[in-house]
Amino acid sequence: MGKKMKAALDKVEPRQYALREAVGVVKGTAYAKFDESVDLAIRLGVDPKRSDQMVRGTTSLPHGTGKKMRVLVFAKGEKEQEARQAGADFVGSDDLMEKIKGGWMEFDSAIATPDLMAAVGKLGKVLGPRGLMPNPKTGTVTFEVGKAVGEIRKGRVEYKVEKAGIVQVPVGKVSFNADQLYDNASAVLEAVVKARPASCKGRYLKSVTISSTMGPGVKLDAAAIAKQWS
Repeated sequence: MGKKMKAALDKVEPRQYALREAVGVVKGTAYAKFDESVDLAIRLGVDPKRSDQMVRGTTSLPHGTGKKMRVLVFAKGEKEQEARQAGADFVGSDDLMEKIKGGWMEFDSAIATPDLMAAVGKLGKVLGPRGLMPNPKTGTVTFEVGKAVGEIRKGRVEYKVEKAGIVQVPVGKVSFNADQLYDNASAVLEAVVKARPASCKGRYLKSVTISSTMGPGVKLDAAAIAKQWS
């Protein structure tokens, strides 16, 4: 462990923090020379193997992610033009699919119109593992491509429980002020709490941690968060 990490750890008390206080600690313990991402890690009391306990959705961050999202849209005709006018970085259909099959992956989010999903579905083995496969549940399979592009550019993020029962979501950058990080983290926590499956019994939020890319994790009061937004 390096000296900078040890110094950062010394600033974190072994207790659960309120969100607003935790945000300040994260900003105060970030030490990397680059603008680190700030992320939430939420451990849920669900069984991701059960379809009725899959927690997945999207929410908009009030202050964006701090990252310029490269948006790709699979569309034809009028919808192709709509996507371009909305500011999509890459728009097309068969041409883009061939590029992706060839190994090109220079985009951060993908949207598709429903009529092209039969063809786009063939890219599942490539896009799926990277979390880039368009999905109706996350609003990325839609004929309202202009609206979808706009929401992603403004800071819409996706949350999805992983096999280990953990949801990881970026909520901004260390360069954001404390209020911006608090607002963004609150939006994610509220969305995840309200997405609790009806079949989930017992404690839903098992633990919540916020951290910068290189900094130590700061534990949040999961019980207080669950009570605040349930």
